[in-house]
Amino acid sequence: MPNIRQILSAKTTEIDAWLHAYFAKLGNTNGYPRALLLAAEYSLFSGGKRIRPALALLVNEAYGAEPARALPIAAALEMIHTYSCIHDDLPAMDNDDFRRGRPSCHRQYNEATAILAGDALLTEAFAALALVPDREYLPELVRLLAEAAGFQGMVAGQTADIAAEGGEAELAFIHAHKTGALLTASVLLPAIIHNPPASDLASIRKFGESLGLAFQIVDDILNETADAEILGKPTGTDREAGKLTWVTLHGLDRARQMAKTEIDNAKSAIEFLGTAGASLRLLADYVLLRDR
Repeated sequence: MPNIRQILSAKTTEIDAWLHAYFAKLGNTNGYPRALLLAAEYSLFSGGKRIRPALALLVNEAYGAEPARALPIAAALEMIHTYSCIHDDLPAMDNDDFRRGRPSCHRQYNEATAILAGDALLTEAFAALALVPDREYLPELVRLLAEAAGFQGMVAGQTADIAAEGGEAELAFIHAHKTGALLTASVLLPAIIHNPPASDLASIRKFGESLGLAFQIVDDILNETADAEILGKPTGTDREAGKLTWVTLHGLDRARQMAKTEIDNAKSAIEFLGTAGASLRLLADYVLLRDR
């Protein structure tokens, strides 16, 4: 069986080919603002890990389906994730000048262009999602993706993060929404198009929720411990800004143990998939052990 880096590389190739073809069509549209497209592509093709679309493709694969069934879902997820990264880096938010080892979108272009590129990616994500072949499930897919990204999901988490004052319950809310909601959607949406039993769908949701929490705990750990050159952005910024994190609440050792527990929970949740879930379990281990 391929290792996780080979699996992620293969999935990245699939999703990038789809995204490049999609954006090539946008670029051929008369009157399309070229600077806006370039700014969006600058961030979209900046060498991200593609965890969310990879999850979507791997869940689809676990059900024995061809990638084409889930590629519009995967693309929509990556567009929304990229928009969130562009906006998170803005001076009014996390004020980060670098992402993935190069200038943030607003530093490469300008703040107004970065805001609009994020807006365009968020909106375009739903046009991409509309290309899903299993059209009978489209209303539910749209509802769940909007829920994961908006008032009940990622934006709610970011809002709470900005106003955070302290406490584990508040931190759990922030990360379940800011990070966990879109990661959970990444496994739920591709599962839904295969119409699984309610019990299986609940287990897949649990997998996504535990994976999302572990992902954010590891992010907090990396902000404190990683090599800035490998991480692609400055480290120690959470501590310097006085941000509420799992590390500031519990210390490094306890945070590492919590992340491992959540990964164990995630892998247990998809035992029902048997060998078909092997790549998903490998990805869960990768989330725990990653260095960026």
